[in-house]
Amino acid sequence: MKPDLRTVLNREIIVGDGAMGTFLSQLGFPVNTSYEELNITSPGVISDVHGQYLNAGARLLETNTFSANDYKLARFGLESKVEEINRAGVRIARAAAGPEHYVVGAVGSICGGKRLSISKLELSRNYEQQIDALLSEGVDGILCETFYSLDEMRIALHSVRKYSDIPVICQFAVDQIGRTQDGFLMAQAFSTLRSEGADILGFNCHSGPQGIMSVMEQLDGPLSVPLSVYPNAGLADYVDGHYVYGASPEYFGECATSFVDLGTRLIGGCCGTTPDHIAAISKALNNLKPPPLAPKETFSTEVIHVVEQTADEGGRGNGRHTSEPNIVDLVKERHTVIVELDPPRDLDITRFMQGAHALKKAGADALTLADNSLAVTRMSNMALGHLVSIETGLRPLIHIACRDRNLIGTQSHMMGFDALGIDHVLAVTGDPARFGDLPGASSVYDMTSFEIIRMIKQLNDGVAFSGKPLKQKANFVVGAAFNPNVKHLGKAVQRLEKKIASGADYIMTQPVYDPELITAIAEQTRHLEIPIFIGIMPLASGRNAEYLHNEVPGIQLSDEVRARMSGLEGPEGRAMGVSIAKELLDTAMEHFNGIYFMTPFMFYEMTAELTSYVWQKSGRAQAPLFRL
Repeated sequence: MKPDLRTVLNREIIVGDGAMGTFLSQLGFPVNTSYEELNITSPGVISDVHGQYLNAGARLLETNTFSANDYKLARFGLESKVEEINRAGVRIARAAAGPEHYVVGAVGSICGGKRLSISKLELSRNYEQQIDALLSEGVDGILCETFYSLDEMRIALHSVRKYSDIPVICQFAVDQIGRTQDGFLMAQAFSTLRSEGADILGFNCHSGPQGIMSVMEQLDGPLSVPLSVYPNAGLADYVDGHYVYGASPEYFGECATSFVDLGTRLIGGCCGTTPDHIAAISKALNNLKPPPLAPKETFSTEVIHVVEQTADEGGRGNGRHTSEPNIVDLVKERHTVIVELDPPRDLDITRFMQGAHALKKAGADALTLADNSLAVTRMSNMALGHLVSIETGLRPLIHIACRDRNLIGTQSHMMGFDALGIDHVLAVTGDPARFGDLPGASSVYDMTSFEIIRMIKQLNDGVAFSGKPLKQKANFVVGAAFNPNVKHLGKAVQRLEKKIASGADYIMTQPVYDPELITAIAEQTRHLEIPIFIGIMPLASGRNAEYLHNEVPGIQLSDEVRARMSGLEGPEGRAMGVSIAKELLDTAMEHFNGIYFMTPFMFYEMTAELTSYVWQKSGRAQAPLFRL
């Protein structure tokens, strides 16, 4: 029998294999199919790949089971074949490896750096099912690879330890910053995993050799535990529909000895690597003796502290309004008015800016700008918000939708807001793109509205979406949307409570057209500790009323309001719309300090008059009464 993998790695170097998925793609097997299914449909193909890596000098093979879990296989209708595919993967690798080489069961991250709607219990079930199948065929170890968060890695590790004391290799996918996605330094993550039963620790995927080396250099070595490294063949380029990796086999051979100097005992390759890369590694490491491991645990758990941002730092501090009370502070003290003015659909901003000036004169506390509402393309609300702030002095409150930007774009967007001093945002899901003016556009939805709130507030802690520390903290005041126009208001309030738990600082409702509903909202949200801004959108005409009631999601008009607006158009219709809105205000102001006006069709004169009405009714000295 072969000695235990842990024993061997304590004294010598083992060369692992290279990529399976990208190599199969190079061989002509289409992407967006299950390469793991080949274990049962084309076992000879997988056996041949294993053979090529063995001939190149690999002494350890991974099974072709990276995504062979229930969650990933369900995408291809293969969830009933989890055990069959995993067991077949081990048998193929075992037959190729023979008695002298090692076979480890490959277990890939289910989340893969994404925020999936899957519970920890479900993750555990998936990992346990796969790992049980791999162990049943007698693997020499389990390789948990391409994990981005410590939390998920611990779930996978515990799933192994539930069944066996077999050697476990834990590999993270990180960039040069050297933190897990949930914010842990690698030394902290390694120390945790070591204490919970991991035997070999390391890195794979995401980065090429230099990126992984830079992270390893941050560790206090030599370490007491063997390290494993499976880099990508450099950064990928997308050419003619395929990912192409540029790092040559010769370069990999040159890097291999540097990895050994940093404590690596198991070296292979990930995405883009081929048998030629493994051959180069094997040649470079032939007869090389590794430096000894440290006699005891040497993980540094030093925490990198986020630098506090001061009010006068760089002349900006935590946003333009650092010295001013924010919207939440204001609404606790008095009636506070937010007015929405949609960015234009063309390049002429003349009337928009006229409206912003008029609303400032009428006494609005903030101007809020939607993010391509109803999925209709409009000018950037970031750009217009900045112009509004500079030219009128009004506080911009910017909507940010989950629909249009992935995680990268969303964080970049938020960082831009911070740089401009825009610190008030409203996080919304966003209407699906297929119903807008560019129906062929993609709806991204990397995040839910709950997640985007939590992640924006994470920036306030000085932590990026990826978990990396930032050099200063943001200062965002984050709002959440609430639709009370539903059959069961209590259930809507329960959903609202989850947004508050995610970190929402205030609430802005969809427009309400029924005084009784306003009262009901007040009664059912009285227990909430954050302010609510009641939404009121004056109707512009009878046709506008019917359109909103029948075609726009989340808006519902009473029969009485529809009857009053019926047949009215032009100035007559707008005058009636303002009159109805004032009646709603009479009720709303009894229960809520927060008022949120939505301007229809750029008729800012309507919301300016309503803003003035709030100040007249509340007795607050403000601008002269604005009238249509």
